[in-house]
Amino acid sequence: MARTVNSAFTEINRDYVNLDSGKTATARSSRDWLYGQLNSFPDNYDSFPLKFEERHVKFGSFARNTKIRELDDIDLIYCLHANDAYYSQSTFYHNRYYLHTENAGQRLKDLSNEDQLNSIKVVNKFVSCLSNIGQYKSAAIHRRQEAATLNLTSYDWSFDIVPAFYTKTGFYLIPDGNGNWKATNPPLDQQYMTSMNQKHNFSVQQLVRTLKYWNRRAQMPTMSSYLFENFVLNFAESRSELSEYIDVNLINFWNYLGTAIYNNVSDPKGIDSNLNDLSYDDKTKISAKANDAYSKGYEAYRLETEDKNQSSAINKWRELFGNDFPLYY
Repeated sequence: MARTVNSAFTEINRDYVNLDSGKTATARSSRDWLYGQLNSFPDNYDSFPLKFEERHVKFGSFARNTKIRELDDIDLIYCLHANDAYYSQSTFYHNRYYLHTENAGQRLKDLSNEDQLNSIKVVNKFVSCLSNIGQYKSAAIHRRQEAATLNLTSYDWSFDIVPAFYTKTGFYLIPDGNGNWKATNPPLDQQYMTSMNQKHNFSVQQLVRTLKYWNRRAQMPTMSSYLFENFVLNFAESRSELSEYIDVNLINFWNYLGTAIYNNVSDPKGIDSNLNDLSYDDKTKISAKANDAYSKGYEAYRLETEDKNQSSAINKWRELFGNDFPLYY
């Protein structure tokens, strides 16, 4: 229960949106422990590819501190040593790469088809070796065949382990789900998040999390968490400053999203020309939800600032965030 809109947002973020701090610490420790287990694989299994430990990457919303409850998965990149393999880029397909292994060591040759490293075979090699680690519950190839998904008995969350190769030009090659490879560069995503968060007095990560909570229950077409984050970051970049009050930033974001949902969204990594692959119908429905949220949020703001009615303002915010939003007392 809360006396003011500001304290109500503090409560809902603490109790329902943000990850529990103790669980977050445990999850980070479990991720580091898993990296240790994975780093032992090349020594323990003659058939497992060699590692490039210095280029492992913690990525995804958990690493960017934008994950919301409940913690269900943690992403990590496990970088492999090229071992004299080399890559080429397709001239016909966007973001398709091939890894050639005619000069590579036997560990990579054994996972190749006609001197081309098969990314699905690499993922399956991870799956088969994961079954031998401590606390093992289950391991399987990810539904998109781009990662190995590991469940351990000790934790509620799973790990999506993405094998990767680091290139001299600074990007990573990861499985594309079809046996080939695609480019990515998670450090650039992290850099964009960090720069926007610092620009706006370290308020952007919380804004992302609160908006993700709204997005989850808004009953509109689903967009990927990554795309949604970039809408919020682009909004933050477009503002010279953000308000110290999160409700004001929410209202301004919804006003922005109502129009921006129709626009192209640049890829911070520079790999894709446009991240916004939503259909026009989905864009229209999301725009309508954003405009509705803006109207309700603005009315809540008016009730708070003009009518000086914290109770009515809080009730209006409950229309947007549901029964988990604190009651006025």
